Amino acid sequence: MKIYGITGVKDSGKTTLVERLVPEIGARGYSVSTVKHAHHVTDVDQPGRDSYRHRSAGAREVMLASPLRWALMRELRGDDEPTLEELLARLSPVDLVLVEGYKAGPHPKLEVHRAAKGRPPLALGNPTVRAVAADAAPGGLEVPVLDLDDIPAIADFILAELQL
Repeated sequence: MKIYGITGVKDSGKTTLVERLVPEIGARGYSVSTVKHAHHVTDVDQPGRDSYRHRSAGAREVMLASPLRWALMRELRGDDEPTLEELLARLSPVDLVLVEGYKAGPHPKLEVHRAAKGRPPLALGNPTVRAVAADAAPGGLEVPVLDLDDIPAIADFILAELQL
């Protein structure tokens, strides 16, 4: 299983890029999964639902199953947040896992950069950033700069980097 990160500052378009890359890479015959890291408290469950009630009652894990999908929710209940490696070990095998977030992780990454944010590229200080996808080419970079809207070229770059 190969892993490649999509990183960038808040609201730079990371999720949109992942959303566009998944079908592009999938159409090339590769299986793709994603991991999204949230820095804030998030809940995929809804108050009042049976699964929410199970968790609220103290269940450590709750599995929700339907004819279309299943989900496993685990309450940490004071335990440390699992590492990216621990989470990846729980995924079913695929050709590629795109990871959004975990910008400090050692895996290779592509940065989404927007000039309007007025911030320098993370690539200037992060050697794991292997390329930048930008709406306007930032200067002073020693990594390739790709057009943020050229999804086939971004997919080509990631797949070549991972030798897929």
